[in-house]
Amino acid sequence: MIRLFNVYYPIRTLVLLGGEMLLVWTSLVVATLWQHPDDSYVVLNYEGGYIKIFVATLAVLIFSHLFDLYEPALWNARGELYFRLLLVPGSLALTAAAISYVRPRILIGNNTVLVGLVLVTIALYGWRAMYSWLALKPFLREKVYVLGVGERAQRLVNGLRSRSELGVEVVGWSGNVEGELTRETLACHLMQLITSHGLHRVIVAMADRRGTLPVMEILQLRLAGVKIEEATSWLEKISGRIEVDNLYPSWLIFADGFRFSAAFMLLRRILAIFASIVLLLIVTPIIPVIILAIKLDSRGPVLYRQRRVGFGGKVFYCYKFRTMRQDAEADTGATWALDDDPRITRVGKFLRTTRLDEIPQLWCVVKGDMSFVGPRPERPEFVEWLEKQIPFYGVRNAVRPGITGWAQIRYKYGNSIEDAKQKLQYDLYYIKNMSLGLDLLIMFQTIKIVLLGRGAQ
Repeated sequence: MIRLFNVYYPIRTLVLLGGEMLLVWTSLVVATLWQHPDDSYVVLNYEGGYIKIFVATLAVLIFSHLFDLYEPALWNARGELYFRLLLVPGSLALTAAAISYVRPRILIGNNTVLVGLVLVTIALYGWRAMYSWLALKPFLREKVYVLGVGERAQRLVNGLRSRSELGVEVVGWSGNVEGELTRETLACHLMQLITSHGLHRVIVAMADRRGTLPVMEILQLRLAGVKIEEATSWLEKISGRIEVDNLYPSWLIFADGFRFSAAFMLLRRILAIFASIVLLLIVTPIIPVIILAIKLDSRGPVLYRQRRVGFGGKVFYCYKFRTMRQDAEADTGATWALDDDPRITRVGKFLRTTRLDEIPQLWCVVKGDMSFVGPRPERPEFVEWLEKQIPFYGVRNAVRPGITGWAQIRYKYGNSIEDAKQKLQYDLYYIKNMSLGLDLLIMFQTIKIVLLGRGAQ
């Protein structure tokens, strides 16, 4: 895996993305040269042809992302994959038709768009078929041995085997060793696999290594060019979270990441304020409609004010459009929202699904109580309880809470201790790898979630 802007990406996914970008760009350039044999140089260089082709290429990648074509879960579902692939040029054709109706001179003329769409469709289908064929070739897969037993090692093995985009083949792990697990039996099993299969990488996933870790054999492999790594980093890479079980404070202290320079935090703060003001200006026309809908749907105030825990454990007031009936917690006190919660109003359900109920939180960002991206702000009543139940829960308060965040886009809405624990693990990953690149990725994914109606409670 390659780390870009503190985010881990499988090399195969980047190859897939880069190949599609190159093919789409080339197809559109070829279409322009084909349809403008005499004046293609003028069209491309003096009439903004290259810029238009670049915008169209980005549009294809965005449509592919919206249709989940870069999600590895779809790569083996050929029928659904190719159907969704057909939606990309179809969406591009509809977009081009709308542009030609409003501003026809923006597009490259002489049927270049039509020819380009045909070439793009052929290129996308051909590239996906060739990529699928290459991905199955054994010589392009890295052979890995997982040294360790237990639930953690088993989870790592299952994770590696279920992620075909990683290009990894687990040729064995210590769970297959017969008899008593000793240093000698582990060393014998490891060396047998090297002889029969060959190895590129050994991942150590042993909770207790004293007396059982074959140190000399591992050192010999390291000197022979085999990569030796620890399971914690791989579990972090493939899951996008940091597991809190068996996590020691020393790891948090000495691990790479968790760096908050003053310059970075200032720049991040400026960008958060700028993004919030821009979004407030964009959504201003629909705010009266939301207010009217809330008023007509149920009695009570339009805005809902609630105490939340922010940066450094400071309590602040978070504002949202009201989505529940006015007396939602009159009898129960502070409680999490449930699936199909009867307290949620009809308009409130729509607002939650589309995330429109969080518009007032943009003002919290401008005030400085929140950031645009960060852990979800939790209520003081829950924080006090969860800090006693879940280790390292207070680490979330090391940064400002956000309107959206890594946990929000990677995990469902939580209404239990286990959900809070899972979301904390994603929050720890975000805090450890916090960067502007990761923030932009989260915002881009949030836009996709909102557009596709994959909202949270």
